[in-house]
Amino acid sequence: MQIISTRQELTAFAQACQQQHKSIGLVPTMGALHEGHAALVKKSVADNEVTIVSVFVNPTQFNNKEDLAKYPRNQHADAELLASLGADVMFAPTPEEMYSAEEMKETFRFDFGGLDAVMEGKMRPGHFNGVVQVVSRLFYLAKPNRAYFGEKDFQQLAIIHFMVERSELAGTFGDLRIVDCPIVRDKSGLALSSRNARLSEDEKKTALHISKTLFASLEWAKTLSVKEVEDKVIETINAVEGLEIEYYAIVDQTTLQPTTTFNNAIGCVTVYCGQVRLIDNIKY
Repeated sequence: MQIISTRQELTAFAQACQQQHKSIGLVPTMGALHEGHAALVKKSVADNEVTIVSVFVNPTQFNNKEDLAKYPRNQHADAELLASLGADVMFAPTPEEMYSAEEMKETFRFDFGGLDAVMEGKMRPGHFNGVVQVVSRLFYLAKPNRAYFGEKDFQQLAIIHFMVERSELAGTFGDLRIVDCPIVRDKSGLALSSRNARLSEDEKKTALHISKTLFASLEWAKTLSVKEVEDKVIETINAVEGLEIEYYAIVDQTTLQPTTTFNNAIGCVTVYCGQVRLIDNIKY
């Protein structure tokens, strides 16, 4: 496996693959890789002749500098895992390699069609501007045929689909397909996340109440209204010592807008477990 750290090297590698008519799969990550990321990489390796995995903690999508500083990093372990999974390239640039000084200071502008006005977008102003900024740049550099994203970050996934669909009208990314991959959970049900590394063993046990409540809400939805299920999920999780909900919203999977029916609905939650911010979701 090659480790590439510059945009020039990645562009040259992608162009060589295209000249050889090799299909390219891209898995964008912020590192601290776990079995959830591994599932994306395995899917890409199975689907494509070449797999590129980016490992880059993107500063422009953090509206909290303390959160950025605490985000777990272990590039050596990431490289070992990716090599074992059959990835061809790990792209690990510095922020200075990815962005000019002006780009680091100025907010990237993109029309999200309202998809960023709710949930994560509401709680983390500018977050999705940074996401679209880095993902679009990775698409330009790696020129993938397919790009793989996990459904745990469901709002992010919807926004990336929107970005690519809009860009297709202008032919910006060529014949690019976004591949949605299911949430990967540990045996206890906890959604895998790089942030889980910041949880103590006791906090990991406490965090199990998040997924447990979401799964229970599938049964509640058989007899209760959307509003009643939302209220019950919030009440149940907040009753657990050590957990505090930031939001729980049942929305339409396509528009991400509030809904009054469980048809095509998804429940998205953000919970603080101690000082660690965790997200999860459940489809109804």
